[in-house]
Amino acid sequence: MATTEKLARPPRPASNAMLSANIDPRLRDDVRLLGDILGRTIREQSGEDVFDLVERVRALAKTARGNAASEAEQLSASLTQLSAEQMLLLARSFGHFLSLANIAEQHHQIRLNRQALREGLPLGDKSSVSEEFARLIAEGIDTRTLHETVCRLQIGLVLTAHPTEVTRRTLTQKYQRIAGALAMRDRQDLTPQEARNAEETLVREVVAVWKTDEISRTRPTPVDEAQTGIALVEQVLWDAVPGYLRGLDTALTESTGRRLPIDATPIQFGSWMGGDRDGNPFVTAKVTRQVCLQWRRQALALYQRDIAELHSELSMQDCDPRLRSLAGDVREPYREVLNQMADRLTRSVEHLDSKLAGEAPPPDGTYTAAAELMTPLRACYASLQACGDDAIADGKLLDVIRRVACFGLTLTRLDIRQDAVRHAEALDTITRHLELGAYADWGEDQRQAFLLAELQSRRPLIPDEMPAPETVSEVLETFRALAELPEEGLGAYIISMASSPSDVLAVELLQRECGIRRPLRVVPLFETLRALRGAAQCFEQLLGMAWYRERIGGRQEIMIGYSDSAKDAGQLGAAWWLYQTQEQVVDIAKAHHVELTLFHGRGGTVARGGGPAYKAIRAQPPGSVDGRLRVTEQGEVIQAKYGLLGTARQTLNVYTAAVLEATLTPQPRPSDQWRARMEQLASSAVARFRKVVREDEAFPSYFAMATPVDELGKLRIGSRPARRKPTRKIEDLRAIPWIFGWTQTRLMLPAWLGVGTALNEALDAGLLDELREMRDGWPFFASTLSSIEMVLTKTDVDVAARYDHRLVPTELQRLGDSLRAGYAETRQAVLKVMDHESLLDDEPVVKTSIMVRNPYTDPLNFLQAELLARVRGGEGGIIEDALLVTINGIAAGMRNTG
Repeated sequence: MATTEKLARPPRPASNAMLSANIDPRLRDDVRLLGDILGRTIREQSGEDVFDLVERVRALAKTARGNAASEAEQLSASLTQLSAEQMLLLARSFGHFLSLANIAEQHHQIRLNRQALREGLPLGDKSSVSEEFARLIAEGIDTRTLHETVCRLQIGLVLTAHPTEVTRRTLTQKYQRIAGALAMRDRQDLTPQEARNAEETLVREVVAVWKTDEISRTRPTPVDEAQTGIALVEQVLWDAVPGYLRGLDTALTESTGRRLPIDATPIQFGSWMGGDRDGNPFVTAKVTRQVCLQWRRQALALYQRDIAELHSELSMQDCDPRLRSLAGDVREPYREVLNQMADRLTRSVEHLDSKLAGEAPPPDGTYTAAAELMTPLRACYASLQACGDDAIADGKLLDVIRRVACFGLTLTRLDIRQDAVRHAEALDTITRHLELGAYADWGEDQRQAFLLAELQSRRPLIPDEMPAPETVSEVLETFRALAELPEEGLGAYIISMASSPSDVLAVELLQRECGIRRPLRVVPLFETLRALRGAAQCFEQLLGMAWYRERIGGRQEIMIGYSDSAKDAGQLGAAWWLYQTQEQVVDIAKAHHVELTLFHGRGGTVARGGGPAYKAIRAQPPGSVDGRLRVTEQGEVIQAKYGLLGTARQTLNVYTAAVLEATLTPQPRPSDQWRARMEQLASSAVARFRKVVREDEAFPSYFAMATPVDELGKLRIGSRPARRKPTRKIEDLRAIPWIFGWTQTRLMLPAWLGVGTALNEALDAGLLDELREMRDGWPFFASTLSSIEMVLTKTDVDVAARYDHRLVPTELQRLGDSLRAGYAETRQAVLKVMDHESLLDDEPVVKTSIMVRNPYTDPLNFLQAELLARVRGGEGGIIEDALLVTINGIAAGMRNTG
């Protein structure tokens, strides 16, 4: 191995002491309390020696953060001498501390928002719809337009599983109870005993966390992942949605004088868990059937609980004639109607239990559609209003009505996703069997002609008992399963790696041939740079087909992929082409009078389209939102955004405010001069990115050696394989593990590679003033640079170098040296354009949040490098467990994984 390089590096970030002034004392006290409890737990449960080891390592890591290279070397050397058992305990200690710190920070954000609301202060996180309404009215939006726009909002949040999500559901539940105890301690009216009870809860839960195995001993199945989504709805969203809508209703009434309709659903939820079969052979037709039934069963069970609570509350005797006709001549008509609903819910749950057990009972007397549940509830609501009992109508009953409107009988609508190649393989099998030719060999024009002819033909295409490869049989079986499942539980059919009109027509034909009476809307997903560049032409060609225009009925959804486009072209180039693609398809939709919904396939990291939702939505091209938006919520960030009731409500408010503002006050189009400059920046960034990632033949080997990407595939932390094909090519690696590897080593390469080259070319040409004008006048450019600046703050080239020195052969280390030098250049260029002396000068809270975690994340990185060396040397058992714990801990420290 080579010795430590002597590169000129940026100064190390400020010490914790220097940053402490930026930390709210209440947050600091919460973190210290949880840290003290964890420390006592470690001492009591694992011994004084382990506690002393943790403290020594913590002290060394803090000192090393102060530019003390000798302490860093001492820390690295001491960790290499540890036993496997010691490494596991150390990894668990720092990992749990970071998770507890995250809980404290989430709770503190809720605390700050509550304080601001009590004191009438503005919310700093854009989560106040009242403030948004006031801003829009002040900018000239009339109240009628505001009310109508809010009522027509269609925001779809789609929950997805994540291959690097490693937190077990049982730990997530304990974290929620810890947050609840922190909230209890904030109360000003606690008795001494209640205060003791709250602290005892904290102790009990932290001990339980320490005593719980944080490692899943079996690889989760797609059904397991769906259960995580069900738990999120049951434990958080079920209460968050009515609370969010109640607040929206109040704000809308105060601002416009008109209420939110009782069945308005500005936000609805979708899911890919159990439906996303792109590259995941474990998501089968059987799995999709099972997941749909489980979601439906849980919805009915939750409504059983709600109806029982309403039965206790609605004891009134007076009612209107409509309700009397439903209840009959009884003393307590509301309870009679609710009894009928309870009986029907019981039969419905029993029916689904039988189906889940493999039986096929008739659905007699069960609920088959949400409208059947809504009708009697609305009758109760109207009756209470007619009798002057508005206050009662607007209580629990209104919450239940809003749940039915939002969640239906299925909690979420399940999207199906499959690769375009799989559909082509199915059609090739069919055409060869029928001796019509080889679909796979046909050009695009011939494919379109065949598909349109068949779509307009009445004859069946797929013969019974047609022999087919297993992959083709599974594709056809999936379509047949969709034909059997309730329509209300299904969302869109997403075609990944779509590039041509035939990809869309193929799915339309397969839906018809497999008996889907009400076809799912078909959504092409454009995700590589080449596909993005061709998206507008593909869309234009589709709208040029009379059959297709009639099929879509004036509505089209298009999905754009941030992950694969960034892996293909780098962050800056992908961002620019995503922007242009949206502009182009929006213009085409307007020209053809089609209502377009854009579906954003974002991840949690900046390199996968992540970042602050408000800024991201405001940075979209003008006209691309227009009251409609769908976005994926990746498993890695679901806990951060929806894990607690307060944060979930804030997230829903942020989406509402951002979509509303982007709709009513869209940004102007950038000037031709700015567009030309952005094109130059993007071209330079893409060229540099591809020169490193695609053209350097040594890069795949370096990536595999310097990061834990290969080990990811061996760990039991996701149902989907890490690679699309079993090759070493970067192109065949899925985007999530690509980001995951660099995030774990703290180099964060995909988010900034190429950016420095592009900016420096412009700076060398004397264009600083123009770049700063773009920053100040173009939200897209400002948001892009701001996100990159945040990633640069999270990057630590010294930590990344430790991986190289421990793991990478000498002949490959030139790559690491070059990349780290590129980081320094990028950092300086971004600072110059942003006019900052240090990174995130204008975001002190975010900066502090990152910096205070570093001394606790550093030991995990040092440990991980040593553990990787041992795993690659053939060690297993506890060593592999420790490696998995470091992955989880670093993810907690970085606040995302891939």
